[in-house]
Amino acid sequence: MKFAVINFPGSNCDMDLFYAIKDGINENVQLVDYREKSLAGFDAVMVPGGFSYGDYLRSGAIAVHAPIVKEIIRFAAEGKIVFGVCNGFQILTELNLLPGALIRNEKSRFVCDITDLTVINNQIAFTNQYQKDETIRIPVAHGEGRYYCDEKTLKEITDNNQIIFKYNDNINGSVDQIAGVTNKKGNVLGMMPHPERAIEDILGSADGLKLFQSIINEQVRVNN
Repeated sequence: MKFAVINFPGSNCDMDLFYAIKDGINENVQLVDYREKSLAGFDAVMVPGGFSYGDYLRSGAIAVHAPIVKEIIRFAAEGKIVFGVCNGFQILTELNLLPGALIRNEKSRFVCDITDLTVINNQIAFTNQYQKDETIRIPVAHGEGRYYCDEKTLKEITDNNQIIFKYNDNINGSVDQIAGVTNKKGNVLGMMPHPERAIEDILGSADGLKLFQSIINEQVRVNN
């Protein structure tokens, strides 16, 4: 597979994603500047964490006007893999590629820790190497990571199995302890915790590696 990692002004987790793919799963990966207008030749798009455009106005609100965004939307519409982590999750919700929104943490505190998540749905391209209800340890680092949606949306994403990860300890006050959601097709995933920072035991956890391995496994399945 060939992965694109989008680089926005203010991104600071792009290299984490880059090396998670390059060294973690030994796949072809390339950094793609936000000013580019084509993602031709890529099989998956990774939207990294950080503080795109300094998080001015609202996290992710300015990034959605970057030239590369039209290609990210096209990727999603074609059913290709799109993954957004932390600020990338915020960008994908701003684009309405994912339901809900990310707002300021409860108590307005920046959270930087490693936390336990439960795998709610292991039947999508990002989670097929996990067990359902498996507990995984993944780092978090965000100030506006509190997932919010109204009751109608919560019912819809629950009924459609779009809730992928939940916090065991609700560290930021997210609705229903939600840490990650997907679109209805299951090809777009956003999550606040950072699996790209959990690919080796020396980092404190290797539980994030299975997410990237799941993507490869799905590609093999589709091609066969």
